[in-house]
Amino acid sequence: MLSLVFTLVAAPPPVSFVRDVAPVLKESCLGCHDARKASGKYDLSTYEKLRTGGPSGDPITPGDAEASDFYTLLVTHEQRRMPPRDKGDAVAPAKAAVVKRWIAEGAKLDTDVSPTADVSRELRKRWVPPAPPAKYAFPPAVTALAFSPDGSELVTGGVHELFRWDAATGKLKSRLPTRMERAHAVAFLPDGRLVVAGGRPGQEGEVRVFADDGSERLLEADDSVLCLAVAADGKRIAAGGCDRQVRVWDVGVAPPKLTHTIDSHADWVLGLAFSPDGKRLASAARDKTVKVWDFAANESVASFTDHTGPVAAVAFAGDRLVSGGADNVLRSWSPGADAKAKQAGGHGDEVTALLPVGTLLVSGSADGTVRTWDAGKLAAGKTLPPFGDCVYAVAAAADGKRIAAGGHTGEVRVFDLAGTELLRFVAAPR
Repeated sequence: MLSLVFTLVAAPPPVSFVRDVAPVLKESCLGCHDARKASGKYDLSTYEKLRTGGPSGDPITPGDAEASDFYTLLVTHEQRRMPPRDKGDAVAPAKAAVVKRWIAEGAKLDTDVSPTADVSRELRKRWVPPAPPAKYAFPPAVTALAFSPDGSELVTGGVHELFRWDAATGKLKSRLPTRMERAHAVAFLPDGRLVVAGGRPGQEGEVRVFADDGSERLLEADDSVLCLAVAADGKRIAAGGCDRQVRVWDVGVAPPKLTHTIDSHADWVLGLAFSPDGKRLASAARDKTVKVWDFAANESVASFTDHTGPVAAVAFAGDRLVSGGADNVLRSWSPGADAKAKQAGGHGDEVTALLPVGTLLVSGSADGTVRTWDAGKLAAGKTLPPFGDCVYAVAAAADGKRIAAGGHTGEVRVFDLAGTELLRFVAAPR
């Protein structure tokens, strides 16, 4: 007697627009077809706009992927492929197959998502950050560094977390999980609140304020936030990053209030500094310029273009500005004045950080050194013992008697202003 055995194989679940297709858009399409750029007059930032299409109309024929430009342009070997060959690699075959199946199934939108919902924001809502590693096989680079207001602690960033260290012994005091993969800037407000900027490259960025009773997100961005500045009175903070915008908040009120969104740079904003009186804000960018914003005039009042490469750092030294970047030199100049800028060399690679400390200026560089300068004369002072690799961050205690620096090696060193090393530690649990 013949026995037949049937094995039931469950059909795969329908393709989800948000879970399965949106990540392909984020990775390969939105760099050129977001709401800001809309290359070819085609905006893919929402499902509704994706289906509206560009000048040729809806690029999708539900149920027929081969008749849908949205799919065929991903897999064609012709010159018209998307993304264009000069913009990125072709969509991986497995990912293109997901798009094909989604169209074959009707190109439907998830029932719990609005057609006008921003694709990137919907992806962020569903993303859950991983737990930080218990121990680090290799220390993470120190990309952000700050002394607490009383000088007793140093804060650095890890992978999806922040570390608080005893500034006298280098002992780890606590770990604070974060949504951001990497903190690019940290700063304390006078009342002890900690401001952090960072993100996940190409995915999201944020500015968050941590206090003893929790945290508050000030900014949710589509890419990493790279720099912070705090006004001397602690009432204003500014942040800038990959979206090219500078935002300013009044943190002297509760809740903090966004007061300015400044869109004057053509590329990433890499450095920020408030003037000592808080009336002006300087921004340095990858577009090789430094801009100065005047709050009373509510406009940009100066643009410095002498640098020949991206400008990574800027600092006020009295009524003058000092800036540095990929051309390896420091330039000192007066906003609005016609006088020629002073220039000082000394670093063998990119200037990555600038910090005024009393009458001195401290610089960090990709050449692995930290240097001090006479801030007024821009005259070279001391060169501290080399780190062996790029220095990303410098910080000063509020009393102006200690400076700290860290970088690619994951090591933090603390010095007095005479250049004597007071402390050295690796900024990661091991």
